[in-house]
Amino acid sequence: MISPLLVAGFAMGFFGSPHCLGMCGGLVTAFGLSMQQVSTTKKRALIATYHLGRLISYSFLGIVAGIIGTTVLAPIMVGNSLPRILLGAVLVFIGLSMLGLPFLTRLEKVGMGVWKKLSPLRQKVFPLTTFPRALTAGLLWGFLPCGLVYGALLMAAVGNDIVSGAMVMFAFGLGTVPMLVATQETVGWLHKQIGRFRLRQLNGIIMMLSGIAVIFVPIIMKQLHSGHGSHSAHGDHSSHQMITDTMPDHSNHAEHSNHAEHSNHTGHSEHTGHSEHQPADHQYDNPQMIIDHDAHADMNHNH
Repeated sequence: MISPLLVAGFAMGFFGSPHCLGMCGGLVTAFGLSMQQVSTTKKRALIATYHLGRLISYSFLGIVAGIIGTTVLAPIMVGNSLPRILLGAVLVFIGLSMLGLPFLTRLEKVGMGVWKKLSPLRQKVFPLTTFPRALTAGLLWGFLPCGLVYGALLMAAVGNDIVSGAMVMFAFGLGTVPMLVATQETVGWLHKQIGRFRLRQLNGIIMMLSGIAVIFVPIIMKQLHSGHGSHSAHGDHSSHQMITDTMPDHSNHAEHSNHAEHSNHTGHSEHTGHSEHQPADHQYDNPQMIIDHDAHADMNHNH
């Protein structure tokens, strides 16, 4: 889950850079004017330093969003599909915002109040001639109200993990760096190419489709898997019944064999008994034969 969120965060920052340039362009210009007295090498190091401070602020906000996700959202997202559905809804929401729908402008107005309260501290960092000042300026810059930042924070919150929340916001900040550190000529070229190919709108559409896929693809796959499972179970039952019907009934065959054997044994016994006892029974059927037999036996005895 973390890798797709990191990719989404980076893409959101990169393709949303024209918006960042509009929001932060004045601040970047002020930073540049305050560094006119330093060497080119040190100026580049100072620029890298305040961007590092900005990424640290984004990561801190990502940690806060992750804590909210794990404490507020986690209890209602255990054992159900709500995390996936909420993430898909956030991606769709961010995609619509990148297409131009003003969903996050109200949040920017709320954040502007916090930014104004930081004004006294912001004034103390100028001119940006030292690395501590540059780092402080970057840390404060991370709290500049921005709709894209708030959208990235929504992704960090639904990631339901503190570490992933910080990583998502760091990846988002990295995506905004190329536009904000480019020279004036390069900024113009990047802005023109992004507008020419409508890359921001394309990224918004990709995020919308990704959100829809996150929500509905697992549901569709589950339905297909359930239907396939039922069909397989029915097929297995039919195959088993077919095999049962075509196999010879060994129990009936055994019963028939036992019956035949018992019948043959009984018949043989009756036939044998008839052979052994039938002559004797037949001798004593006539009373005269009994008398003659006794007489014959008496004569043999006298003799």
